[in-house]
Amino acid sequence: MEEKKFQPYIPADKVMPEFTVFSVILGALLAIVFGGANAYLGLRVGMTVSASIPAAVISMGVIRFIFKRDSILENNMVQTIGSAGESLAAGAIFTMPALFMWAADGLCDMPSLIDIGLIALCGGVLGVLMMIPLRSALIVKEHGNLGYPEGTACAEVLMAGEEGGAKASTVFCGLGIAAAYKFVADGLKLFPSEVDWTIPSYKGSGFGVDVLPALAGVGYICGPRISSYMFAGSTIAWFVLMPMIALFGSDLIIYPADVSVAELWASGGTWALWSKFIRYIGAGALAAGGIISLIKSLPMIVRTFAAAFKDYGKGGTGTLRTEQDISMKIVLAVCLAVVVLMWLFPGIPVSLTGALIILIFGFFFATVSSRMVGLIGSSNNPVSGMAIATLLIATIILKATGSAGAEGMVGAIAIGSVICIIAAIAGDTSQDLKTGFLLGSTPRKQQYGELVGVCVSAIAIGAILYLLNAAWGFGSEELGAPQAMMMKMVIEGVMGGNLPWALVFTGVFIAIAIEILGLPVLPVAIGIYLPIHLNAGIMAGGLVRLALDKRKYASEKAKSDCIQSGILYTSGMIAGEGVVGILLAVFAVLGINLDLSGVISLGNIGALVLFAALLVSIVLFANKGLKAGKK
Repeated sequence: MEEKKFQPYIPADKVMPEFTVFSVILGALLAIVFGGANAYLGLRVGMTVSASIPAAVISMGVIRFIFKRDSILENNMVQTIGSAGESLAAGAIFTMPALFMWAADGLCDMPSLIDIGLIALCGGVLGVLMMIPLRSALIVKEHGNLGYPEGTACAEVLMAGEEGGAKASTVFCGLGIAAAYKFVADGLKLFPSEVDWTIPSYKGSGFGVDVLPALAGVGYICGPRISSYMFAGSTIAWFVLMPMIALFGSDLIIYPADVSVAELWASGGTWALWSKFIRYIGAGALAAGGIISLIKSLPMIVRTFAAAFKDYGKGGTGTLRTEQDISMKIVLAVCLAVVVLMWLFPGIPVSLTGALIILIFGFFFATVSSRMVGLIGSSNNPVSGMAIATLLIATIILKATGSAGAEGMVGAIAIGSVICIIAAIAGDTSQDLKTGFLLGSTPRKQQYGELVGVCVSAIAIGAILYLLNAAWGFGSEELGAPQAMMMKMVIEGVMGGNLPWALVFTGVFIAIAIEILGLPVLPVAIGIYLPIHLNAGIMAGGLVRLALDKRKYASEKAKSDCIQSGILYTSGMIAGEGVVGILLAVFAVLGINLDLSGVISLGNIGALVLFAALLVSIVLFANKGLKAGKK
C-alpha cells in the first residue's frame, strides 16, 4: 500500500500573503528585541532559550487581532524573522566578548561595530545556507521521527488562531511583571538580586540563589530534568570539589606563586575557589561533553549527509510551492563569496586556513545542530560544546602554522564565533522550516526571511555588545559572560601552554564518568562550570514545572494547555528581564544612578519572599491557560 503523503495546513496550490513588507518590518523589530534580551540572558547566566514560541504568539496577537490581517503564512514569516535574532545573539555572546576582554588587557584593538557585524553576518548567512540542502532529508523525509519541539509548538500556536489574543496577553503579562521586578531589584536596588550564605563549619562550601525572573523562566522552559542535572553539577562543585580543595590543599601554593589556597579562601571565600579551580574543571567537563556528543552523533551525521546530497543535488527545488528552496547554485555561490570575504576583508581576523576550517567545520556542525534540535529542541542545543571543540582544534592548527600569540588568539576566537553562530542559526532555521512544513509555507520565502533576520540582528548585536561592555564590562559580577570567559581561557591556555591541565582533565574524567552512568553530560558540565547561585534559581523554575507536570488533569489536552500557558508566560519573563537589563545598561553608561537601597531595603528575606511570589505567578498564569482551554 502506498504511504499517504503529508498534507500541510495550507494546501500547496493555495497562495496567501507571506513575505510582505509588514511581516519583514514586524519580524525585524522582534529580532532586535529578542536578540537583545537573549544576549543579556546569555551573558548573565551562560544559557539562552528559543524565542520562536513567544515570537509566534506576539505575531498572532499583533497581526490578527490588532491589524486584522488573516494570513497564517504572514504570521509565520514574522516569527521566522524574529527568532533569527535570538539565535544569532546566542552564537555571538558565547565567543565575541573575549575580544573585548583582550582589548581591555591591551592584547588587541577593540573590535569595531563593522567588524562585529560582519563576523556575525558571515556566520548567520552560512548557517542559513548550509541548512538548506538538509531540509528535504531532515524536515520532509524524517517527519514523524524528528519532532522539532519548538517548530511544532509554533505551528500549533499559529493554527490555534482564535486563541492568539489570550496567548499574546500571557506573554506580555510575563514581560511586564518581570520588567518591573528587574527594575526594582537591579535598578532601584530595593532588594538584592542575589542571596548568599556561607557554611562556616563546612569550609570551602557555600550556598546562594539569584532571585531573578529569567532564571526561573529558563528552569520552567528547560523542565525539571535538565534543571536537576545542572543543579547536580553545582552540588558536585560547591559541596564536594571546593571543600576538598579547601581541606586537602590548604598549604598548596598556586598561581600567583605567593598565594596559598588557605590565603585564597581567607581573601575571597567560595568565589575565589570557584574562579581559580572550578572554572577549569567545568571547562574540561564541557569540552569532553561536546566531543562525546559529536562522537555519538557521527553515524547520524553520515546518514544525514548522504540523504541530503541525494535529494538536493538533483536541482534543489520542486515544482510545488511547498517544495521550493533557494537553488543550489545560489547557495554554493554565496557560501563561496562569504568564505572569500572572511579571508580577504581586513576587519575579519581569519586567514585562508581559518576560512577553510570554517567551511569544513561549519557544514559539519550545521548538520549536527539541525539534527540535534529536532531531537532535543533549540534551547538544549549544545552550541557551546561544538564551539569548544572547534576552538581547541583551530587553536592547535593556528599555533602549528605560525599564528601564535595575540594574533592567533584573535583568529581562533573569530573562527569560533562564526562556527558558533552557524550552529545556532542552522538549528533555528530547522525549527522554522519545520513550522513552515506543517503550515504549508514556501520554504524559499522562509529562507529569505531567515536571511533578513540575520542581517538585522548582525547590525544590532555589535551595538548591544558595546552598550553592555561600556555599562559593566564583560567578566564582571553583573555580566560574568561565563561561556565567553571559558572560550577565552581555553584559547589562552593552549596558545600560552599554561593551561592547568590537571584541573581540565579532572573535568574531562568527571564527564566520562557521567557518560558511563548514562546521564547527559552537557547539562551536568554546565552545572559544574556555572556558580550554584544561578543554577539554584533555574532549579526553582524547574520545580514549579515539576509540580505542574505531576498534577492530575482531566485530559492530556488540559495538561498541554496548562504547561503551554506557563511556557508563554515564562518566555515573556525572560524577554522582560532582558529588555530592562539593556535599559539599565543605558542608564549606567549615561551615569544615571537609581539606587535607593540607602533609603529603603527589603533585605534577603524580602528578596526570597518576592521571588517566591514570582514563582507562584507562574502557576497562576499556567492555570489561566487551563481555564481558557475549558471554554
